[in-house]
Amino acid sequence: MSGEPARRRPDAAAPADLPPDPEAYDSERNALARARGLPAPYIAGGRDPESEASRREERVLLRLLVIMVVVIMLSGFVVGILANLVAGSPAP
Repeated sequence: MSGEPARRRPDAAAPADLPPDPEAYDSERNALARARGLPAPYIAGGRDPESEASRREERVLLRLLVIMVVVIMLSGFVVGILANLVAGSPAP
């Protein structure tokens, strides 16, 4: 990578070239940005365009997380039981 600044494509519209959008200005995110005193009524980021696909993926990952936690906890019991069987505990 060179130390040159990134160049904008000539066909890309500059933010100043775009007309104001009253609906976007009154959106929840922009209202929150103005309430925080940000210089522009915009917070970087955006809404997920494929929210259903993201939710499906999150559900799969949550199940995987729960399974991993259960396996880790149960493996501790199994290792403890095996250690007691191998070492043998004295009879009371």
